[in-house]
Amino acid sequence: MNSMDPSALRRRLAANPALFAWVASAAAFGGYTAMYAFRKPLSAATFSGQELGGVSLKVLLVVAQLLGYTVSKFLGIKVVSEAGAGRRVALIGGLIGLAFLPLVLLPLVPRWAQVGCLFVNGLPLGMIWGLIFGFLEGRRVTEFLGLGMSVSFIFASGWTKSAGVYLMGRWGVPELWMPAVTGLSFLPLLGLCLVLLASLPPPSAEDVAERSERAPMDGAQRRRFLAGNALPLALLILPYVLLTVYRDLRDTFMADVLQELGVRPDPSFFAKVETLVGLGVLVALAGLWWIRDHWKALGTYHVLISLGALLVGMATLAFQRGWIGPAPWMVLTGLGGYLGYVPFNSVLFDRLLAATRQAGTAAFLIQVADSMGYLASASLYLQRTFSKASPSWTQLTRAGGLGVAVLVPLLLAGAWFSLRPARRVTPVVPGGR
Repeated sequence: MNSMDPSALRRRLAANPALFAWVASAAAFGGYTAMYAFRKPLSAATFSGQELGGVSLKVLLVVAQLLGYTVSKFLGIKVVSEAGAGRRVALIGGLIGLAFLPLVLLPLVPRWAQVGCLFVNGLPLGMIWGLIFGFLEGRRVTEFLGLGMSVSFIFASGWTKSAGVYLMGRWGVPELWMPAVTGLSFLPLLGLCLVLLASLPPPSAEDVAERSERAPMDGAQRRRFLAGNALPLALLILPYVLLTVYRDLRDTFMADVLQELGVRPDPSFFAKVETLVGLGVLVALAGLWWIRDHWKALGTYHVLISLGALLVGMATLAFQRGWIGPAPWMVLTGLGGYLGYVPFNSVLFDRLLAATRQAGTAAFLIQVADSMGYLASASLYLQRTFSKASPSWTQLTRAGGLGVAVLVPLLLAGAWFSLRPARRVTPVVPGGR
C-alpha cells in the first residue's frame, strides 16, 4: 500500500486516532508555516534609506500587504465558511500560488508598483488559516490539533524571518528578491502538507456527539448566528482586536524596534526569540485539551488570556524602568501576547460552539474576528504613516502593551458575564467531566 495515497492513508488514519492526531497536527503546523514563508520574510528587511513620496518604502510595503490581508479576511468570511473539505486543499494551493507571483515581480517593477505587488501578495493569504483550521475543528482532540497549528505562526514568524536574513547575509540575495526566494524554499514542505491534509478523515460520530456537527454555512445562517450572539461575540472580538494589533505591531516591526534601540541582532535572533515564546505557549496550554466540560474550558481560556495580557503590561513596565533589556522584553511580551492570541485562533470559538450546541463553524467565527483585528491593524499603520505626528515603533509597542494589559481583562470579564444565560440553559455534554 502506498502510504502517500490519500485514500489509503485516510483509512489508516481513521483506524488509528493517535496517528491521526499527530499527522493532522503536523500537517496543519507545516502547512501554515509554509504559508508564512510567502508573507513574513519581508519584515526581516529594513530597506534603509529607500522612500516613495517621502514615506519609508518598508512601511508602504507592509501597509500594502496588510491592506490586502485585511481585505482577504473579509472575503474569507464567505469563502471559508462555505468551503467543504473537498475544496479546501485546491483553494489553499491556488491562493498561495497567487501570492507567490507578485513576490517574483517585486524586484522587476518600479517602486510604486512594488507597493501594488505587496497588496496583491496579501490578498489571498488571509484565508489560509480558516481553510486549514476547517480540517481540525469539531473533533474531540481539536485542542491538541489547534494548539499545534497555532504555535506554527509563532515559530514560523521567527524561522521565516531568520531564513530571509540568512539568505541575504550568507548567499547575498538582494532585499527585493529575498521574499520570493524564501517562499520558493518552502514549497516542498507546502506540497507534503497539502497531501496530508487531503488525507485526513472527516470527524467521527463520537466527535460530532461531543463537539456538535460542523457544516458549511450560507449567508442566511451566518447572519442569524451573528444577530443571535451579538453581545457576547462583540465582547470577545474586541479583546481579540487589541491582541491582534499588538501582536502584529510587535511581530512586523521587531527589527525596526531593535534598530531604534541600537541593537543589531544576528540572523538567528528572531528564530531564538520566537522559539522561546512558542515553547512557553505550548507548556501553558498543552494540558487544556483534557478538560471535557466545555464551560470549564471556556472559563479557563478567559483567565489565561487575561493573564497573558497582564504579562505583556508587566514586561513593558519592567522594560520602561530599565529592569530588563530589549531581548527579555521581546520574549515576555511575545509569550503574554500569544498566550492571549492563540486560544482565539484555535480553540476558544470551537469550545463556544461545543458548549452552546449551536450550528456553525469555528473557522467562520475566527474569520470574522480576524477581519476586525486586521482592519484595526491596517488603520493604525495608515494613521501613523500619513499623520504629521509619527511616534516611533518602540513608543507604539510600549503604549500598545500597556493598553492591552488594562482593556483585555475588562472586556473578557464582560464577555463571560454576557454568557450567563447560555450557561444556565445548555445541557451537559455526554461524556463531559
